[in-house]
Amino acid sequence: MNTALHAGYARCHTCGKLVENMQPVGHNAAHCPRCDSAVHARKPHSLGRVWALTIAGIVLLAPAYAFPIMTVLRLGRGEPNTIFSGITELIHEGMYGIALLIFVASVAVPVIKLMGLSFLLLSIQLRWASSARQRTIAYRFIKFIGRWSMLDIFVISILVSLVQLEQIAYITAGIGTTAFGAVVVITIFAAECFDPRLIWDASTGDALAVEGA
Repeated sequence: MNTALHAGYARCHTCGKLVENMQPVGHNAAHCPRCDSAVHARKPHSLGRVWALTIAGIVLLAPAYAFPIMTVLRLGRGEPNTIFSGITELIHEGMYGIALLIFVASVAVPVIKLMGLSFLLLSIQLRWASSARQRTIAYRFIKFIGRWSMLDIFVISILVSLVQLEQIAYITAGIGTTAFGAVVVITIFAAECFDPRLIWDASTGDALAVEGA
């Protein structure tokens, strides 16, 4: 299949200009004549970077869910809550909508992103015979849902700033908040480092592009 890569063209990631006379994949082939940014045929070391970030995110999920995400003290009494215990408490209080929202933002979204990125990486490296179009849609979905991952972190931040009523109520963020925030940031960087053009390179058998990434 004749592609822009084989024809010696690449798009500048900064200004979008199509640059010609590219060198082999993996080199700083050219500089954009419009904005002078370095132009690569594919994002350098994309697969390796995304694998590293994805594995780090998976490892951090354990402390994010196991350790308390916040502690609420009312009149000197209270106990730390993990994400799951917080969801359970909301259900017991009848706040089903908020419980569902926290579950989606704190559990479903990070897990789906990490599983989705792992699937895309494996499908490229193992040359799986799945539809390149469907995998591209999956990548766009992963990027889209990423913006909802920090919802519960924002809720905790608002509570901490508004509900410090001296001795009546006191809220502190726990270790789980730091771990979960790290997972969110890592998955955002992983999605940005991933080059979706590699999906189509793998489907067309362009081993040079995939190996150069």
